[in-house]
Amino acid sequence: MHPKNKKIGLALGSGAARGFVHIGIIKVLERNNISIDFIAGSSIGALVGGIYAATKDVAYLEKLALNTDWPLLFKLLDPSFGSGFIAGNKVKDFIHNSLKGAAFEDLKIPFSVVATDIVAGESVIFRGGNLSEAIRASISIPFIFHTVPFKEKILCDGALSMPVPIPAVKQMGAEYTIAVDLDSGYFKQNHPKPKDNLVDMGNNVVMLLSSHLAKENMRGADLILTPLLGDVDWKAFGSKKATADLIARGEKIMEEALPRYFETIKPQTRRERLKEFLGF
Repeated sequence: MHPKNKKIGLALGSGAARGFVHIGIIKVLERNNISIDFIAGSSIGALVGGIYAATKDVAYLEKLALNTDWPLLFKLLDPSFGSGFIAGNKVKDFIHNSLKGAAFEDLKIPFSVVATDIVAGESVIFRGGNLSEAIRASISIPFIFHTVPFKEKILCDGALSMPVPIPAVKQMGAEYTIAVDLDSGYFKQNHPKPKDNLVDMGNNVVMLLSSHLAKENMRGADLILTPLLGDVDWKAFGSKKATADLIARGEKIMEEALPRYFETIKPQTRRERLKEFLGF
């Protein structure tokens, strides 16, 4: 067993198709008996985190990711015109079924979902209410999915305000936090040079802004994982092989981070606590 003496919070960041990396990270945490006390998810992190919080079964989560025909799923989604091209009703049904009908109160691990109020420009954190609807709001990429009305708010992708939800998981009571940042690694690895067109330039601008916001979100995180995913397109929901590769990348980065985890999570001695208190 690991030397845990703190409540651990896992913050799963946004990143669309890159989010399959989260599954590999969770697999390694489970293999090493590192139990998670709290999870917060933003965008794809909300989908992956919600399913794991509902089932506490990473094998089920991995099987779902590998066996879902993602390109076909998106082709079958309900096209519509409005704030986005996809109404989102069918994707909410997919989320509900993947959660096995679980509600917030049924979850096996306390969980927070981060969405963004596009009117106020603020994060909205859900810990209760309709779980499927909250996740549906969190994954609502602007211009692709319809926004979600909620009371006086208009909700969309959590990535716009909190791409790595460390603040959310700390609010839950986490004393040791693990941040998974799927954006910042884009600029640490060779990635396709943007072509001189609106799509490529727009993608790089979004990645730049998101990576800087992610760094701000992660202030005070105890362990930061930044997979190198510059070669993976955010919208590249592809083959079973591609999904398996992303899961394997997640396993690799968590395995490599284990020495840092065990070093930083270990209980402090009385002398160490006194030195920290006195500021030495």
